Amino acid sequence: MLDWSRTPQRRFNPLTGEWVLVSPHRTERPWQGQVEKAAAHSQPVYDPECYLCPGNSRVGGVRNPDYTSTFVFENDFAALRPDTPVDRCDERGLLVAESEPGICRVICFSPRHDLTVSRMEAPALRQVVDTWIAQYQELGALAWINHVQIFENRGAMMGCSNPHPHCQIWANHTLPNEPRKEQDAQAEYARTKHACLLCDYLAIECATAERIVCRNASFVALVPFWAVWPFETLLLPVRHSTALDELTATERDDLAGILKRLTTRYDNLFQVSFPYSLGFHQRPTDGQARPEWHFHAHFYPPLLRSATVRKFLVGYEMLAMPQRDITPEAAAARLREVGEIHAV
Repeated sequence: MLDWSRTPQRRFNPLTGEWVLVSPHRTERPWQGQVEKAAAHSQPVYDPECYLCPGNSRVGGVRNPDYTSTFVFENDFAALRPDTPVDRCDERGLLVAESEPGICRVICFSPRHDLTVSRMEAPALRQVVDTWIAQYQELGALAWINHVQIFENRGAMMGCSNPHPHCQIWANHTLPNEPRKEQDAQAEYARTKHACLLCDYLAIECATAERIVCRNASFVALVPFWAVWPFETLLLPVRHSTALDELTATERDDLAGILKRLTTRYDNLFQVSFPYSLGFHQRPTDGQARPEWHFHAHFYPPLLRSATVRKFLVGYEMLAMPQRDITPEAAAARLREVGEIHAV
């Protein structure tokens, strides 16, 4: 029989309809490429120069309140603007542009400058979860907003411009590319299989458990079969839920808990505050029920071999398809091996 742990192969992502090349035999190749600077291990509790800390000034002289929990404000450098008029130009289907109204906000997780999700206490993380839900509901209730994207870029390696614990929300008039792929895939699966794509996928993963990293009563964190990034994970609710706003009080607690557990494992993997991009994909806010949606979170961390060696998506991956060396099964095993008590 074929040894899938050592054989070049491609794996299908049913959420996007795309493939990834897996080359497990390449894990032994020597590395003489770029080495990143190690991230700083500690930050001050309060930074007088940080534009996100309580009481400090932001652009234009706006001063933050002395907040004690989460703090939400309109992004001072927003990529989308609510006053953008809706318009479209189309030249023979080749030069097509559409205006894109939207709203961009920032959520500070904590007044403390030195924290990360992995180092926050469970009650404080529950407040973050509640804020995500409130913002999803508030922005999604606007008739002209059809998608609410909640995401966190953690670490300078992921383009984060400030280490203060925070995330962003970009609320769009239209459904962006990645959620559109997932919308189409889940709708087609529901139409043809009369079932939920991610419910069925989670059942397969729970039966084997070889790619599961950690779980609780309400959520499962796993390295997806089709993962592109070396230690990419997918966070799935056990109960079919279309969006964050359908979570019960217990499930909100469990979401906060598993976020802390998973990010602690990330930190312990290479003994560093682990960089990543995290984002929730959930029911569009276009006024339709969208029962086919099974909301979930993607973690995309760039580190490959150590705290200073990252993966690059270049060359073949830009021109043909994504490629990875370490198998998702091996990555999940590595993440299971590390503990959930901070060793950094």
